[in-house]
Amino acid sequence: MDLIMILLPVFIIFFIGYMGQKLIGFDIKSISTAALYLMSPFLAFRTFYSNELTMDYFYIVLFSLILTIVLLLIVWLTSLAMKATRPERSAMILGGVFMNSGNYGAPVVLFAFGAVGFDYAVIMMVLQSLLMNTVGIFFASLGGEEKATWRESFQRVIRMPLIYAAFLGLALQLLHVHVPNTLMEGISLVADASIPTVMLVLGMQLAVIAKKRVAYRYVTAVSVIRMALSPLLAVAIVYFMPINDLLKAVIILQSSMPAAANTTMFALQFGTEPDLVSFTTFVTTLISILTIPVVLLFLGV
Repeated sequence: MDLIMILLPVFIIFFIGYMGQKLIGFDIKSISTAALYLMSPFLAFRTFYSNELTMDYFYIVLFSLILTIVLLLIVWLTSLAMKATRPERSAMILGGVFMNSGNYGAPVVLFAFGAVGFDYAVIMMVLQSLLMNTVGIFFASLGGEEKATWRESFQRVIRMPLIYAAFLGLALQLLHVHVPNTLMEGISLVADASIPTVMLVLGMQLAVIAKKRVAYRYVTAVSVIRMALSPLLAVAIVYFMPINDLLKAVIILQSSMPAAANTTMFALQFGTEPDLVSFTTFVTTLISILTIPVVLLFLGV
């Protein structure tokens, strides 16, 4: 029952977005664009400004880079073996490489490991967001409807405000620049709105999935990589890292999360097989109802 209560709040918000889209109907792309360009940068700034820079940052960065590179290679080779098209390959990368460490993983970590674990989860979430807002957007643009070139995809990456917000927050922290409390309160209001907004967007997108347009064999392949291979790789990687047990547990749990909701926004933004990406998110999210409790038991929760 405790494990169910950990997951229940997350699925309630997904369900609200789902029902809202079914009953009312929203312009999903406009809402996702607002979350991506207006809200997420404030969350990134607050996280890197408020959390003291330690060696844990280094190991989280190192882990995230290693896992991303390995998963990227695996998904790329899998897509080649399955003879996927360029848009389908990009959609597989979006679904298989990037985990939902923010609007799913962070709340689960909070309920499972408390405030200290949640601090680790937020740091990892922002670092994952940086990867999604660079590598993820690069491939979303590369496989999008506009068929962008590598150069054009890179140019879109460097226009993402989240990257600059994160570096600004880190710079102000290292330079010991004090941000007035009233200003931080305003920043926090927008930052706190970003996660539930993205969760609602995922629920909305799940409500309008056209199943007949989804290539199920790609969904199956990506789901196996995301839900089974990713946590196993995480266990192997952290085994060689000199970090505390709590951070190891948070990293493994985060790596067990379903496909990131943000990838649905990227797919919508650039027209990169959004039905395939969102349905992969839907399937992996459903699978997580069974797999996350198993991971929590493995971690001794």
